Amino acid sequence: MIETLGSRIAQLRQKNGMSQTDLAKRLNISRAGVQSWECGENYPSTDNLISLSKIFHVSTDYLLNINATKTISLDHYSKDEQNIIFRLLQYFDGTACTLEKG
Repeated sequence: MIETLGSRIAQLRQKNGMSQTDLAKRLNISRAGVQSWECGENYPSTDNLISLSKIFHVSTDYLLNINATKTISLDHYSKDEQNIIFRLLQYFDGTACTLEKG
């Protein structure tokens, strides 16, 4: 099956235990709007695409299938917790990561 933007939205929504109505409320749109995205009849605006990436903690590139790499936001973790996460990634990837100061 070819993954489309709509199928990715549906998959992420379901994975996060959300109904179309739940997602629509978070985006301040109608449930029919979410359904039209998932069916491929329409596409989210740039603002809604950014909101979707924040809600699901993935990049817009992932949603658009530009780059199939998922991302996560570490903003809600302390600096010490972020450093631990980076060390774990280094261990599993065998690559050097640096913490960007924001």
